[in-house]
Amino acid sequence: MPMTIFEAMSGNISSFLGGAEVALSPASERPRREGHAISLPVVMDGREFIFSATRKSIPFTRLEESFCGELLTAFSMLYSGFRQEGYAAQFRTALLSSIMDITVARSLRGDHRKGFWPIQQLIQLLKSLSYQKYEGKPATTGIIIHRTTPAELRSVMKQRKHTLVPLKSSQSIAPGFFDNPLTYRFIDGTNLFFLAGIQMQVNGIVTISGTALMNEVERQTQRELFSIIRRIGTGAFAVTVNEATDIEVLTSPARIMVRRKGMWSIFDPDIFRAFLAGSMEPEPAEDLIWTLYALSKMRYGTVVMIYGGSRHKLAELKKGAVGGADPIGRLLIDRVKQRSVSELKQSGTLLRILSSDGLTVFNAKGKLLDTGFIIDTSHAREMVTGGGRTTAACAASHFGKVIKVSQDGPIDLYEDGTLIYRFG
Repeated sequence: MPMTIFEAMSGNISSFLGGAEVALSPASERPRREGHAISLPVVMDGREFIFSATRKSIPFTRLEESFCGELLTAFSMLYSGFRQEGYAAQFRTALLSSIMDITVARSLRGDHRKGFWPIQQLIQLLKSLSYQKYEGKPATTGIIIHRTTPAELRSVMKQRKHTLVPLKSSQSIAPGFFDNPLTYRFIDGTNLFFLAGIQMQVNGIVTISGTALMNEVERQTQRELFSIIRRIGTGAFAVTVNEATDIEVLTSPARIMVRRKGMWSIFDPDIFRAFLAGSMEPEPAEDLIWTLYALSKMRYGTVVMIYGGSRHKLAELKKGAVGGADPIGRLLIDRVKQRSVSELKQSGTLLRILSSDGLTVFNAKGKLLDTGFIIDTSHAREMVTGGGRTTAACAASHFGKVIKVSQDGPIDLYEDGTLIYRFG
């Protein structure tokens, strides 16, 4: 019974873990799996089972391991409440619709046991809000959840030069909270945020200053919001509903749990750092990672290759260029070649380059080698299921690490012609 029910939710867990193989087996079997693995025991029906997750190329992060532990605890608790005969179908329905929400809430509450229900209720309210529009535009909002004293809050906001307007009396985030359009039109989750404690009592409004001075990547990835969260108590976090109708949960250190198209995923930079290690230096890799998340959030597609071979070999791989031999296009591309990822990001040029057609190629130092690059797709040695970007990514990944962002949001990592990880 537990294994049958686990199968019903295994797709959601696999998606959250970037496409990892997941299974629940009797402890006596302990299946051997190749690659990086998470293996955790869980007891149900008086029997011990082993949960396992396996990825061939990319190691699991501490956050992923912690999340799996919370998920198993939630699964075990829910299972114990639905053991009666005749409840199997209802249990599968309940699991599929709520197990990931419950796990997210458990992971955010930390050591505050009474924090679970307020967080879970907030998630449900924001799920409803993410489907809502006002005058044709998606509803957006943001809430910062602090875990510190009022005096420390005032000190942090003053230090960061933000404006904190306290409410005369706190307001509960409860059903009906978002009935007033001002809660999701005036409070936009970009410049203005509600401020609340772990019991979801709103006690102020924060205006983030200096957003006009940030580049677009910094704005899209909420870099200043991460700086605030880091300073307002262990376990502090922020939740936003953005213009793409995603729910983003930002935690410290900088990680984002994203609910997109009804499913939860985790954007953990450590996964991407591990993928790029040895192929690109850490500083440009960091800027590239967050730029790719910004593209995913903005729903722009791109394909990036990190190339370590010779210029002669790169020229052999090139079948053409977007725009062909157009002199204006060649002039523009020549102007940005050999500039670094960091320089291009700071100037705002990187997003424009990556959101244009064709493959973009960087070297290990993060220098731009080419863009608008059309690769010879005959190098894709296996039958490829997908469109032009997927085929180009498969072909290019035989010559370097490749990251593909799809126009509908997912970020895929390719190596040696194989998709090895997917976010979103």
